[in-house]
Amino acid sequence: MRGRTTLELATALFYFDKKTRVQQLIHNLKYRRQEHLSAYFGNWLGAELLEIEAYQHIDCIVPVPLHTRRLKERGYNQVAGFGKAIAKALEKPYCDTVLYRKKATRTQVFLNRGLRSTEVIDSFDVLEIESLAGKHILLVDDLITTGGTVEGCAIALQKIRGIKLSVAVMAIAD
Repeated sequence: MRGRTTLELATALFYFDKKTRVQQLIHNLKYRRQEHLSAYFGNWLGAELLEIEAYQHIDCIVPVPLHTRRLKERGYNQVAGFGKAIAKALEKPYCDTVLYRKKATRTQVFLNRGLRSTEVIDSFDVLEIESLAGKHILLVDDLITTGGTVEGCAIALQKIRGIKLSVAVMAIAD
């Protein structure tokens, strides 16, 4: 992800590696209906971010959206609880109507790194622009592997004049 988009701040709660407890937890959250893990991780990271001065300047928290079809299948966005808990900890608004997924993509778990990074680049757009002009947005997601999802979201969010973008995720892979 380095060099593809400008981020003010970036943080992850865990390092992700295959066949580890972190992989099991993320898998349980996404595919085994353990939605409570989302808020648990958000409370944990929110408490950490509250202690860091730079994160006090965030204006709103925006989750990476699911396509409506995936949301219907799963029944919840796995990053919603995470983002809401961080928003509560930082006492900032949770803005889940700003960004939307305009293109359904196949699940990334079975794709190689090259396909993962390009599959989602043009999958996102913004619904409204004016209220966030000049604001510092904290984009939240569950996992960064190649950075393609963050890059796709960043491209869409850059339609908003003068924004600053930061990222907080549950886990990041090497």
